Amino acid sequence: MKKPTLLPVMVLFALLSFSCSTDNLDETANNVNSNLVVPETKVIEIEIVELINDYRLSIGLNPLDNMEVIKSQAYSHTDYMIEKDNVSHDNFYQRKTYLVNHVGANKVSENVAYGFTSAESVVNAWLNSPGHKENIEGDFTNFDISAEKNSNGKWYYTNIFVKK
Repeated sequence: MKKPTLLPVMVLFALLSFSCSTDNLDETANNVNSNLVVPETKVIEIEIVELINDYRLSIGLNPLDNMEVIKSQAYSHTDYMIEKDNVSHDNFYQRKTYLVNHVGANKVSENVAYGFTSAESVVNAWLNSPGHKENIEGDFTNFDISAEKNSNGKWYYTNIFVKK
């Protein structure tokens, strides 16, 4: 039997490791927890916020402001992905609706990722992916990030962008 090559496995891992989402996703997803739970900010989250804003400034865009209500939605989704052991945009429409109703968002988008061990690695991966880069460079005013480790020590990330 022929051994599979490493390339297809790496491509599959890359496809499953990070993803992005915009306004037009499935509007029939399950409900999302609307409670405002905002965990203490981690160093890796501060680094991601700084790297994204530094990048935006370097290309002439405005820096984005943090917002606790966005972080709460990101945190809820990150915990959901850890619970399901799956990187996804499940329930995106509910997060978007919550942000439209509670902060007056006109536009909402998100990037998710899994497995990256540093702020630099996850931001570089997003910048090297056209859809994720489009979100980072998008016409937004606010954003926030949730980075959480699962029981095996693997990081999961949810980065939500909002235009008010």
